[in-house]
Amino acid sequence: MKYSYFPGCTLRNKAKDLDAYARASAKALGFELEEPEMWQCCGGVYPLGTDEIATKLSSVRALNDAKEKGQDLVTICSACHNVIKRVNDDMKNNQDICLRANNYMDLAEPYMGETKVMHYLEVLRDVIGFDELKKKVVNPLTEKKIGAYYGCLLLRPGKVMAFDDPENPRIMEDFIRAIGATPVVYAMRNECCGGYLSAKNAELPKKLCGEIVASAKGFGAEMLITACPLCRYNLSKNTDMPVYYFTELLAEALGVKEEALAELEKEAVI
Repeated sequence: MKYSYFPGCTLRNKAKDLDAYARASAKALGFELEEPEMWQCCGGVYPLGTDEIATKLSSVRALNDAKEKGQDLVTICSACHNVIKRVNDDMKNNQDICLRANNYMDLAEPYMGETKVMHYLEVLRDVIGFDELKKKVVNPLTEKKIGAYYGCLLLRPGKVMAFDDPENPRIMEDFIRAIGATPVVYAMRNECCGGYLSAKNAELPKKLCGEIVASAKGFGAEMLITACPLCRYNLSKNTDMPVYYFTELLAEALGVKEEALAELEKEAVI
């Protein structure tokens, strides 16, 4: 299986490990991640100006590249996934945005939202299957009590993202079970960590992260996993709870973590 793969800017600098673990795990599970040529930043956040076109064009370019290759488009970063999937929904359902975006693009044929956008976790759930993933585990993470931190962007807006139940998600808990650990369900797992407010008002993210971690600890979590680089940054900076990318624990369970680390070290030397 081969997928178009949009890593995004953060996975090229501050979150290289999120990317490296994902690639090594994909190889172990039998699917290939192929980057679109000359991809650009997805736009960072979904524009508040819903009629803005310029900030959507890089996402449209990546989506159209996947369409031309006949591939689904896979993302990992929660922000990239949110932006690209919402832009794709615009191109499929908003005639005005679709027309104006295509007028800007030099495409062989108009892009109309044909590409299927999947998060890496959805590939594990819907294509590989968590039962099959469990069979591939060589280092089950037994005795670890892990809280899934979803945050905002994977789940909302619920009808557009269609990722999981935004109020009672379970995909990450099922993932935790598949790698042999015990999932901890806690009340604040889908609440906001403060996001980009950390750049303007550091006290609010500190308060929100403290509440999230207190909730997780109250139900017995020893660590948290996330798919969002910004969430990991906020939670790690503002609390004493260990926070990991879900791909790191996946790579560890599949026995390819050292391989991924070797690739990171090789890249650092180059």
